[in-house]
Amino acid sequence: MKTRFIINPISGTGKQKYIEDYIRKHLNHFDIVYTKKSGDATVFSINSVEEGFDSVVAVGGDGTVNECLVGLVNTQTALGVIPCGSGNGFANHIGMKHKIEEAIIQLKNTHIKQVDTCTVNRKPFLNVSGVGFDAHIASLFDNLKERGFINYAKLILNELNYKPQNYILKYNYSQKEVTAYLIAFANASQYGNNAKISPLADIQNGLLDVVIIKKFPKWQIPFFLLRMIRGKTHLSKYVKIIRCKEIQITTNETLLHLDGEPFITENPIEIKIVPKSLKILMPNGK
Repeated sequence: MKTRFIINPISGTGKQKYIEDYIRKHLNHFDIVYTKKSGDATVFSINSVEEGFDSVVAVGGDGTVNECLVGLVNTQTALGVIPCGSGNGFANHIGMKHKIEEAIIQLKNTHIKQVDTCTVNRKPFLNVSGVGFDAHIASLFDNLKERGFINYAKLILNELNYKPQNYILKYNYSQKEVTAYLIAFANASQYGNNAKISPLADIQNGLLDVVIIKKFPKWQIPFFLLRMIRGKTHLSKYVKIIRCKEIQITTNETLLHLDGEPFITENPIEIKIVPKSLKILMPNGK
């Protein structure tokens, strides 16, 4: 298999520093490129398809995975991932090892699986996107000089005064008005660091999990976070999960995050599932 590694050298906490040594130690028939700015991974992925690469491996976090995804949707080139970000939600979902050398060894024992992707106002995503509190945190985190889970957690604690927003949802020929802290669009199960926003999400079922976190007392926050870590978010009375193929959301809040990367969109927000639109390198046994 002819593989191109697309490495984001500033992703996460710098675990990728010695990755070239590990790649050369364990693999053959590969090419390595490094991103220098936002958008480079998409360009490299498009070029990889045109040059006949069998697979592209994103070395970084969910943002790097998303950039690679853009160039690979509906192509014959498969997407793999080596987790080097702050959260690594998609890598965790498919069972990639956290240690870099172990993850590279995993690439020698994978199979290709056809999975769903999604779009938000025609922009593709693979893992989890959303509007509300998580988008607010993503925007603040994007401007931090120091990354990592600890700094992410500190941000959340500092922003607990965030006020819930009003949303109008249209799906399955019905309309619903909700007040929510956030609405997550989950193709896979977690934000990262095993914090599962939609534990039962399935990247192959042709359905999108729309997770509504309703207004709840602030004293409940530690218990809610514990549910996420334990994979029981869906059991909370403050959570409603809608499964659908597409949904339209109207709100005054147009700051979103796309696989953890903040961006501004327009109303209405249209989220759609794109079934079986991406090939991925899935670790054997998963």
